[in-house]
Amino acid sequence: MTHRLPATPRLGLGGVALLLALTGPALPASASPADAARTPTAPIVEEQRLDRAAPQEILRRSGFDALAPRFERALKGSDGYAQAERTVTRHASALWRRAVDRAQGRGPATGDLSRGDDRPLYWARLALSRELRAWTPRFALADEQRRALHTALETSSRGQDDIRFPGHGVKRVLVTGFDPFTLDRDTRIGNPSGASALALDGTLVRTADGPARIQTVVFPVRWADFAEGTVERVLARQLPHLDLFTTVSQGRQGRFDVERTNGAWRGAFPDNENAASTGTVPVADPGSQPQWTTTTLPYRQLTEAETGRFPVYDNTEVTEIPAGGTQPVTRPDGPTPGSAARAGGGGDYLSNEIAYRATLLRDRLGLPKLPGGHLHTPVLQFGAENTNPQTGTVTDPDFERNRADIVSQVRELVKTAVGETG
Repeated sequence: MTHRLPATPRLGLGGVALLLALTGPALPASASPADAARTPTAPIVEEQRLDRAAPQEILRRSGFDALAPRFERALKGSDGYAQAERTVTRHASALWRRAVDRAQGRGPATGDLSRGDDRPLYWARLALSRELRAWTPRFALADEQRRALHTALETSSRGQDDIRFPGHGVKRVLVTGFDPFTLDRDTRIGNPSGASALALDGTLVRTADGPARIQTVVFPVRWADFAEGTVERVLARQLPHLDLFTTVSQGRQGRFDVERTNGAWRGAFPDNENAASTGTVPVADPGSQPQWTTTTLPYRQLTEAETGRFPVYDNTEVTEIPAGGTQPVTRPDGPTPGSAARAGGGGDYLSNEIAYRATLLRDRLGLPKLPGGHLHTPVLQFGAENTNPQTGTVTDPDFERNRADIVSQVRELVKTAVGETG
């Protein structure tokens, strides 16, 4: 996810306010907090896309369309918050495991959509989330409890509660991916970083320096979640125990980029909730916040190794406001002293931000030698005859080949990187 995407309509503060207004009907002034939490709300922006043709076909052709009705029935049987929490966690965790198993060839394929597809996980998660939002419990439910249930659904269905590493003698690697995005442009879109996460989760790779276990998680494409610290909550308890980490997202066409430098700046490109955010990346302790962070991935080895059909670049470009200046300047060789960030090598969207947050956390935890940084994959493209969102099919042979090749190369890049950590 880079800042080099074509322009799309953007929402300012007024748009965000409108978005918040759309999340549910107003309650009577006499309604109690418990009544409010028990009242169903309208689907949020991401959930509203569920009824479009492509998401419905993706769910049907993967067999994931059966999951939301089962979840709805289980929720209705909940007699109290504890039972509801168990139901949400169980179904969300099962969704993640089913998506991982399907991608890795375990169990029935459940449909004719290719196993490596990341899109069924995304749309099924939203289907469960919409059911949870529409649910009217039979018991009193506080606002914070309903929010906690949504949080449990998010974290469990993204693999964030499923990180398990073996004991000594096996290296530990954490890889992160993202949901699909720019879905108003084309609801058929997938994200090869999410597909890579499903393909790699729990796998063992052999390197010249010994075996390594890879665990993965997927993050949302939402500014608000990042501002609320979702990245730090997941990574803070993992980084001290890792041998390597890499955040991964979709970048430019036809190439991989190892992003050398990450910037402390948010651009205004809309997220999956059609919300925009511009300004300094919001983090804890902003007084000690640097403008730039740097990769510690072995970028020279990654660009030189034979890892697949796509070229791999060491991307050193940034956009900055030089010290004493007022206008942004693009620098091909990284930032100059005292400059203010306006885009890292990975742009000014959430891919740059996850890289910035992860590497800043690495540094704040006192782990300067821990290899970590960001990898941008090529854009996942449909076949030349299938580019029209209105008339195109949800998949084609080129689309599936491109995804498989990208995922395979991500695996080889991670294997190469961890092999250099001995």
